[in-house]
Amino acid sequence: MPDRRDPVDDAADGSADLYDISTWEERTSLDGLAVALYRFLSWSARFVVVLLALLILVGIGGLAALTDPQTGALTLLSAIPALGLAAYVYYSDATTGEPLSLLVATFLLGVLTANFAAVLNSLLGPFFREIAVIGSVLFFFVVVAPVEETVKLLAVRLYAYRSDKFNAVVDGAVYGAMAGLGFATIENSLYIAQQLGDNVDFGLSLIGAGNGIAFVRALAGPGHVIYSAFAGYYLGLAKFNPENAGPIVIKGLIIAGFIHATYNSVVSEASAAIAAITGLPSIVAFIVFIVLYDGFFGFLLLRKIRRYTHAYKAAHDDGGDVEKRAKSQVTEFE
Repeated sequence: MPDRRDPVDDAADGSADLYDISTWEERTSLDGLAVALYRFLSWSARFVVVLLALLILVGIGGLAALTDPQTGALTLLSAIPALGLAAYVYYSDATTGEPLSLLVATFLLGVLTANFAAVLNSLLGPFFREIAVIGSVLFFFVVVAPVEETVKLLAVRLYAYRSDKFNAVVDGAVYGAMAGLGFATIENSLYIAQQLGDNVDFGLSLIGAGNGIAFVRALAGPGHVIYSAFAGYYLGLAKFNPENAGPIVIKGLIIAGFIHATYNSVVSEASAAIAAITGLPSIVAFIVFIVLYDGFFGFLLLRKIRRYTHAYKAAHDDGGDVEKRAKSQVTEFE
């Protein structure tokens, strides 16, 4: 949609001062107060969101990874695959590197905003479990995936998105991956804290605690990075196409949510089918499915990033060629 203009402004020849008639800019003290108040309210809203998320985190015991060494150690182990994938997405960005401060902030916001999803999933889960046969699938597609992908995108939108360093479409994938890493880390921490109990000694035996919960959670982490990197890419696309920003963001959430919900819906049955067909142990079949599933969508994500990379390099190469041709055509009289 093109920029809309008031009829007065559209017909004006530029000679008349239309301030406070059909145009506006900061001029008076009252204008300055309005601008300052708007900025304060905007900042306050973000602060309230972060504070509320932190309070929820404390309330549901999410700080266990910081206060309990065993849970913290297993959480770090479980986050390694997701961290590796997020790092790969980061290094796939052909544009200017993203500052560490924004990456860390997005990771931490991913940790915090995850708690909104935890609350909503807990509140709405019992209702869907009452629906026979398809209740779980509906829960994954209607609640879990949309909510979780939205709160991860919120982690990017709250801070990194507003920075001048977010200066390319592909940056959205990088920050989306970091938000997914934060989400996966706190999710793993909560699962591990629930499974671990209080009777595990700190040491090498810790790795096998909770029936290998750290290993199982490590397999789930990369998926969150992939989902939110897809959504983040479209958030980046929306930033540079403001006239269609809403539909673009929704498209990204649909893609991320579909991949996420489909995984949740089929992982158990597909793993069991692989085990039945191949005779592999259940855990091995589980690993095979995740590698195939995440590998396929991870490939699609990296192909999308590579397409952007090729376009970026081609645009800069063309620009360089144009500049060289222009210089070669300059005559002695110019």
